[in-house]
Amino acid sequence: MTAAAALAAGCTPTDATLGNAVRTTMAAQVVNPEPVYDDAIPTTDAAKAAAAVDRYRTDRVKKPDTIRTTSGEGGGTPR
Repeated sequence: MTAAAALAAGCTPTDATLGNAVRTTMAAQVVNPEPVYDDAIPTTDAAKAAAAVDRYRTDRVKKPDTIRTTSGEGGGTPR
């Protein structure tokens, strides 16, 4: 019985920081359950959503506006 108790004592973690990396990583990936927003959250409109789904199903999706996100020349060697 004493040998079993000695073996069991050796199996318990003694490092107080054991698992901190996992807990920190998990906390970084969890979404805030009670977010605070500066602006009001827009309401959803079921009619708009249904129209969008209908356009998707009938292949009449509205094309997004073209947005240019960069200006000037691309990388590479200077000219």
